[in-house]
Amino acid sequence: MHLIVGLGNIGKEYDGTRHNIGFETLDYLSDKKGITITKKEQHGVTGVYREGGHKIMLAKPTTYMNNSGLCVAGLMNFYDIPLENLLVIYDDIDLATGDVRIRQRGSAGTHNGMRSIIAHLGNPEFSRIRIGIGRPRLGSELVHYVLGRFPKSEFPVMENAVIEAAKGVDIFVKDGVDLAMNQINVRKKIEKTAEKKTEETKDQEKSE
Repeated sequence: MHLIVGLGNIGKEYDGTRHNIGFETLDYLSDKKGITITKKEQHGVTGVYREGGHKIMLAKPTTYMNNSGLCVAGLMNFYDIPLENLLVIYDDIDLATGDVRIRQRGSAGTHNGMRSIIAHLGNPEFSRIRIGIGRPRLGSELVHYVLGRFPKSEFPVMENAVIEAAKGVDIFVKDGVDLAMNQINVRKKIEKTAEKKTEETKDQEKSE
């Protein structure tokens, strides 16, 4: 079994906030796969689908962000899921808004949900999808920023980020993390290069 975890905070007051982009990705994915994430177990809610001979569990911790590890470790232990089959999706202030990066391992950075997971598992060697939410303005409090909602101007880029992250999940399950990294991370780099060239062309045309 593969375990795909989206991080966020439970409650309508947190819907649409930057910190809940992991939940939103799972909502998109569950809708795409035709399942619901409603079964209560191990400090979270889960839903299962099968695809290409694989059994995949989607999980949202219901402990609030800072104790996400209770749910993840509980599910891993109960279902005896190997660490290489775990994938965690979460928001990252160290990436530009809408950027999507897949990593095979790493530290928690400033993310309390990831700190909790690493602490409960006792191991940072698991895959993750980081979705960029950008950094707050200088002088702004981080907690207010991550619990704030995206402005309408960022809706399109975040919707695309969710779609890209969902593609990353599919590749991870079918072909493994290395190919997922190669396809998703490289594609974003190509897109950025293309955007930069387009901007440079426009600037050149204006100066002529």
